[in-house]
Amino acid sequence: MSPVSSRAAETTAVTADPIATVLPGLLPEIARTASDRDRDRVLPRAELDLLAGAGLLAVTVPVEYGGHGLGIGSAAGLIAALAAVDPSLAQIPQSHFTFLDALARLAPPGLAEEVFGRVAGGARLANAQSERGGATAVDDATSVVRTARGLRLSGKKFYCTGAVIADLLAVRALGPDGGRVLVYLPAETEGVSILDDWDAVGQRTTASGTVEFDDVPVEPEQVVAFDELFERPSTYGARAQLLHAAVDAGLASGALAAGAEAAQRARPWFEAGVERAVDDPLLLASAGELELTVRAARALLDAAVRAIETAEVAGEPPELVAEASLAKVAAGRAARHAGEALFDFGGTRAAAAASNLSRYWRDARTHTLHDPERWKLAHLGRWALAGTRPPAHGNI
Repeated sequence: MSPVSSRAAETTAVTADPIATVLPGLLPEIARTASDRDRDRVLPRAELDLLAGAGLLAVTVPVEYGGHGLGIGSAAGLIAALAAVDPSLAQIPQSHFTFLDALARLAPPGLAEEVFGRVAGGARLANAQSERGGATAVDDATSVVRTARGLRLSGKKFYCTGAVIADLLAVRALGPDGGRVLVYLPAETEGVSILDDWDAVGQRTTASGTVEFDDVPVEPEQVVAFDELFERPSTYGARAQLLHAAVDAGLASGALAAGAEAAQRARPWFEAGVERAVDDPLLLASAGELELTVRAARALLDAAVRAIETAEVAGEPPELVAEASLAKVAAGRAARHAGEALFDFGGTRAAAAASNLSRYWRDARTHTLHDPERWKLAHLGRWALAGTRPPAHGNI
């Protein structure tokens, strides 16, 4: 049994799931301010404090470190529920949970105790992975080198989700002995500069930005071998993709709900011969198609959770991990479709700037640029026709 499945077996049903017991009471307040925060680009500091204070950002932290010790399904449930009311906010814990998973798989006990302990106490973890200047999204120039003063980290990262208001960073870099490493370090470490320069059309409040590392001192115990995650098939990449799918599936549900509300206020088209837009048979057919699309995405998300959990209990057989990619494609399509269709449900008035209904489509279009769907479809096609296993990397 793998370390991940061992942990899952040890902590199953140890604590009540706060996603079911606590989160429903917090969502109305988060939803109330979501549109204004998007419009005015107000970062969700208070909302993240609320989630952390309720222990929701520690649902996957092992019980022995003060967390709830729950599985990936709980993290996905949290993200999907948040995305239905605020997709930008939901993106922040996606990165947080992904790099806690990497920590659980790679870290020595001392580092695990330090990071997990801080997260159990309310700290937030952000990634510093991608760079703008590399030939591809997985090429790094940021590096950890040995000097007479010890290990030093230098480089520049972009698209660092959550970094602007994070307490801890997980930094991908070239290691001093070759290969890629992750460096876990406090965001306030000397030499770290975090710039609030994210200006995308959507997901405006993900607290993303540029992170610069200028000769940052690093302790050896803060460094783990990132490439070890991909030496054999595992659920690490599938988990990361599942959480991305949860953002999109939740977003699709939220957009559908917003469209239904807009339809209640819309005027019917005169040719329909009805008094209310919601009785227009053509609009009803469109709504039925969208409902089917959104439900299918949520069903595939649930199926991916079951596949990953089954894989971990069974020792992570690679044939199960492709389910997460299937969910990611379906959820992305549903999010984009729902974000666009809600304008048809509400009519011209739905395009008014004051309604800010565009945030659903803008967020969907921005988030689904992560990890191109065309490659997932190619891998899924090989899997379907030839039984070819998907590659073992963090984007499948």
